[in-house]
Amino acid sequence: MENFTYNSFMLQLEGLNVPEDSMHHVFVVIFLSYLFIMFANIGIAVLVCMDNNLHQPMYLLLCNLLFSDLLGNSILVPRLLMDMLRPPSERIISYYECVLQAFTIHMFGTTAHTVLMIMAFDRYVAICNPLRYHTIMTNTMVIKLTVSAWGVALVLVGILLGLTIRLNRCRTMIESHYCDNAALFKLSCDNVFINNVYGLTFTVVLFTASIGTMVITYTKITVVCLTSKSKSLNIKALKTCSTHLVVYLVMIFSGMSIIALHRFPQYTYYRKMCTVFFSYRSRQP
Repeated sequence: MENFTYNSFMLQLEGLNVPEDSMHHVFVVIFLSYLFIMFANIGIAVLVCMDNNLHQPMYLLLCNLLFSDLLGNSILVPRLLMDMLRPPSERIISYYECVLQAFTIHMFGTTAHTVLMIMAFDRYVAICNPLRYHTIMTNTMVIKLTVSAWGVALVLVGILLGLTIRLNRCRTMIESHYCDNAALFKLSCDNVFINNVYGLTFTVVLFTASIGTMVITYTKITVVCLTSKSKSLNIKALKTCSTHLVVYLVMIFSGMSIIALHRFPQYTYYRKMCTVFFSYRSRQP
């Protein structure tokens, strides 16, 4: 009969399953990537703050992505690097730290969607209604959209983790290298039907809204570009939309892969790699 430890406040992380002879090489790659991301994001944020010419809606919205990226990676990567240098038996994390990490990571992922949706709307207005752009995208509108992006994410993630925190725990092993909602409710022996229903609803609503926004805005932008004889407009659309679309496609692919692989425990290694890839996805320049 399996032994259970009920509501333990100390949990064990499985960590990355990297061969011993490759551990230090992987550590160096992840560490250097982390430093690059941190310096690049901070550098871009400082540049936007200092250059008055960059005090435009597109760049102010970009700062939201930078902040989200800094927040998510600061919580995930340092802990991952420390655990790589520890033996598996010493990869211990407190329950409260685990919940905080899960909250931050889900906020990181959800705000990436909501902010990119707003940036798609910004590009749509700039290209399809250039004469009304400054009338629509005022500072007040940018603030409202930013608060909405973070507020929606806060509510969705708060409910998601609130449903998980209420569960009793009978296991202590986190079968991942970080904590997220799925890893947390897998610790429970209670009925998690409500968690599964809300988690699925959360995912469907977020991805449907996100993909729908991208399809609608980029379809309209494409139509305007194809019907316009202005070469400068087409160049502007290509320059401002291509990087935004690439970032979004990378995020949506890696995000869907992580969600799908959670359903298949035998592919844990690939899920972990997708998580690292998601954390290091490229940002808009």
